[in-house]
Amino acid sequence: MSHRSIDSARLLGRIAELGAIGRDAEGRLVRLAASDSEKLGRDRFVSWLEDAGLEVAVDRIGNIFGIWNGTGGGEKPIMIGSHIDTVINAGIYDGCYGVLAGLEVIQTLKSEGFKPSRPIVVAAFTNEEGVRYAPDMMGSLVYSGGLDVTAALETVGTDGTVLGDELARIGYAGSHASGFMTPHAYVELHIEQGPVLERKGVPVGAVENLQGISWQKVIIDGDANHAGTTPISMRRDAGYAAARVITFLRDRARASNTPTVATVGCIAFEPNAINVIPSRATFTVDLRDPDEDRLQEEETALAAFLELLSAEEGVGISVERLARFEPVNFDQAIVRLIEAAARDRGLACKRMTSGAGHDAQMIARIAPGAMIFVPSRGGISHNPKEFTSDTELVAGANILLDVVCGLATGELPR
Repeated sequence: MSHRSIDSARLLGRIAELGAIGRDAEGRLVRLAASDSEKLGRDRFVSWLEDAGLEVAVDRIGNIFGIWNGTGGGEKPIMIGSHIDTVINAGIYDGCYGVLAGLEVIQTLKSEGFKPSRPIVVAAFTNEEGVRYAPDMMGSLVYSGGLDVTAALETVGTDGTVLGDELARIGYAGSHASGFMTPHAYVELHIEQGPVLERKGVPVGAVENLQGISWQKVIIDGDANHAGTTPISMRRDAGYAAARVITFLRDRARASNTPTVATVGCIAFEPNAINVIPSRATFTVDLRDPDEDRLQEEETALAAFLELLSAEEGVGISVERLARFEPVNFDQAIVRLIEAAARDRGLACKRMTSGAGHDAQMIARIAPGAMIFVPSRGGISHNPKEFTSDTELVAGANILLDVVCGLATGELPR
């Protein structure tokens, strides 16, 4: 492989510039999907695509594509990218790094007169974070055929808005059909969002699989009653029952020798008064495991515990499935290409499982794919303290550059 290099100043400058778009009155980065602040980020990204001489296409779900048809033919494209929407009070790298590095790769290749064997496309997918509209990774899920576009556009957000109306309002209700290009391959560069690479002292991760995800909402109904006059033995305490679920999940995960993780991230009590026994507890459960059989075992174990808990505490329990994605195994040839690119640049590389969901897992339904990770300081993400050094950001972008070149010329390691 040749040692081309991206324009590091241009990449880092764009990351900083995009990271300044969408700051609220408190200085927090809040660029939720299809919001006014995300429109500003989208507009800036599109201006960069146009400055690079790329064809800009927007599909019905609002996914943005910058297309370099360097061949003039109709071959399936190599697709690279991620997302630019954020969580509330976000860092500047999650998703944005992969999109801007993808654009930088194309610009570098164009400027050097590279002749790809097929088009190269950079994508920014809609609503990856899922903060305003559910489910997360929506744009790539629709693009890969996993969710009907009409149903997705009718999604009502946490603020009562409708996604399709908001995309039209901000000017990103595109005309292209979802999935109008089927990728030859998809590669996503991303910060790790975890501590493994930093702890191991390894600068590059070759992501070979991605955990399955099970999201559920649990509602426990008991009786509200006086906190001082009701004996413990006579309570139907929805709050206590919720606490038992939380400890059950934590204890089970800690006792396991598998990578299973379980999280209760949202919880609310009713009537939510200091001196009233909760009559209702509503909370979410996030289960993840890279093995589908184990993930099913955890779902079954939770269901059995909820049934037992209902009988023991005399409470009513209902469960709603919010999202369910099976584990993904990425393409081994592309994983090997990532490893070879790192090795050729003298960088250590570790094969990894992604603990977070990414657009790559959706696009893997329709095309071979893989991911490249770079370290996250302290494993912190979805937080303004999110940080990856300039050196690591540039190294990851150069690995992506080499991988795209390998895919575009057919130079795949065996």
